[in-house]
Amino acid sequence: MRVVLSGGGTGGHIYPALAVAKQCASEFPETEFLYIGGQKGLESSLVPKEGIPFEAINITGFRRKLSPENIKTVVRFLRGVSTSKKLLRKFKPDVVIGTGGYVCGPVVYAASKLGIPSIIHEQNAIPGLTNRFLSKYVDTVALSFEGMESAFPGSKNIIYTGNPRATTVYEADKTKGYSALGLIPGTPIVLVVGGSRGAKAINEAMIEMAPLLNELEHVRFVYVTGESYYEPTLQAIKAKTGNLPRGLQVLPYVHNMPEVLASTSLIVNRAGASFLAEITSLGIPSILIPSPNVTNNHQEKNARTLESAGAAEVILEQELTGPALFSSIKQIMEDVSRQVSMSTASRRMGKPDSAHLLVEEMHRLTQQRR
Repeated sequence: MRVVLSGGGTGGHIYPALAVAKQCASEFPETEFLYIGGQKGLESSLVPKEGIPFEAINITGFRRKLSPENIKTVVRFLRGVSTSKKLLRKFKPDVVIGTGGYVCGPVVYAASKLGIPSIIHEQNAIPGLTNRFLSKYVDTVALSFEGMESAFPGSKNIIYTGNPRATTVYEADKTKGYSALGLIPGTPIVLVVGGSRGAKAINEAMIEMAPLLNELEHVRFVYVTGESYYEPTLQAIKAKTGNLPRGLQVLPYVHNMPEVLASTSLIVNRAGASFLAEITSLGIPSILIPSPNVTNNHQEKNARTLESAGAAEVILEQELTGPALFSSIKQIMEDVSRQVSMSTASRRMGKPDSAHLLVEEMHRLTQQRR
């Protein structure tokens, strides 16, 4: 099978594509890949590190307000379609899959115009502008959340697969997570993460909460600040507590996040779709603080989906304080039956076979074409 992958801008679009590539290579070792991404997107550095051939196109997203820049964006889109057609004709893929971000627009659209089977995968509970546009042209729309079918009227085929990132994390070894943190297996861990770059509001709440942590003597807190916030946050906590609380580790970044997640008892995090796929695949209870600075406020919709299922508690950023966050953590960590019920609800939402389901659909489309 020959596969073109496209997705970019953020890790939430790139990592699902890479998870599909890994699964596809596992099931069909002869598969050849080409990844088409943006010139300036994160994918331009991440994808080559995975050993996948990469080609870049020049494309930008539409501004939601009237702007002369949108005219330039239309021109770049048309040029991107032309460039994508050339790349696709040269590579001759059996199927093209887009995992979101505006770079998918010209790539997947070009595939549809060339008669190449195509799939888009929507990670969020509220679909993005690019995927709504492409849904009218692709052969299959794959969903991360159930009940989103009405968001894609007129689509030929809609399937619920979950997020392929779940497959990668589901296979993680929790003993390696405990070992990486220097903790005894079975230690209750509360992992607090603000995303790969960190989150100012969560950092401020964590600093405010730090003096309270010793109230949960049996729990170990692991706080991942993000590189840019690490030093000021560490110093602020030390200034507030006199030193770090005994049960707290402050880290700038975690390179083996799947293993650390596998050892986690409760996670405090934003509500990006890929991260939610990861924690539900492992059945981790969560306290979610949706970012208000995202398109269509989709993170709150993502978070509310887990909350409605009983898998998470949601704290909006405007309501976030150190004492409020600690109170929620304490209530969950001191109530074993609630932890179990949240974990069960979380696991029910998980789709550890997500990547396989997408690869299965890719293979079906290629066979149908033949």
